Amino acid sequence: MRPPYPPPPERSLELRRRFAEEARCERPDLSTLCLLLGAEADGTLDEAGMDAAQMELDRLAGLLPFRPGGPRAWAVALRELLGDRLGFRGAPGDYQRLESSLLHEVLRRGRGLPILLSVVWMEVARRAGAPVYGVALPGHFVVGFGEPGEQVLADPFNGGRALTGADAELLVAGATGAALDPSMLVPATPLEVVSRILNNIRAWAAARPERSDVALWAVELALLLPAHPARLRYERAQLLVQRGDFVAGAAELEAYAEVVEAVDAPAAGRVRQQARAARAMLN
Repeated sequence: MRPPYPPPPERSLELRRRFAEEARCERPDLSTLCLLLGAEADGTLDEAGMDAAQMELDRLAGLLPFRPGGPRAWAVALRELLGDRLGFRGAPGDYQRLESSLLHEVLRRGRGLPILLSVVWMEVARRAGAPVYGVALPGHFVVGFGEPGEQVLADPFNGGRALTGADAELLVAGATGAALDPSMLVPATPLEVVSRILNNIRAWAAARPERSDVALWAVELALLLPAHPARLRYERAQLLVQRGDFVAGAAELEAYAEVVEAVDAPAAGRVRQQARAARAMLN
């Protein structure tokens, strides 16, 4: 199964430096962040491969008609090109593949998770001048075109099928059992998109204990984002201990306990006890 191997340590350090730098830009570039993430997963993705992926997005944008019209016309143009003509879409089996969360692999295979297919839609449409953005519906990411009053939603996982308001309500109800709230339809920022991609990768790895290596780099990239839950440090500490790095894991547990102390002293005590237990494993 691809991707086969992670990059060597020195390459990983450079990728993470660039990822953190891009994430802190005034206007982070979504495709760049996704490709740096992909290179952390797949050691075969070198600079030429990342450049080729960007050029492929440019090429696809060049295949779209020039400014076809309003939001609905843009949605139709993207569906006809990416969904109908080129066959980009998803299937249930794609949820079982790490490649489905990696932009360069989604471009190669034409298959992926809803959020990565949406990244392809967004990046191609953006390059062509479309008013496009991601919409982070609970459980199923889609794309939107146009302003709120004229918003058109499309589902890249289903080949770019246009979504009615009722369709969106069904997606949300199926994922959460709750009603669709207007706040769910606001555009997602690039960092919110990347954070959700990393959450998906962590969930994939959590179901596969033998892939704790993937879980660890996904957590560590998430920690490089400007805003992240403090609890990610606890997750990283647990992974380090699980992987046998007891000293680093214990140190991370103690650092997390310091953060938690002010709001939940008993929880901090429990975390410190875990740190002592991790250190004891060295004996």
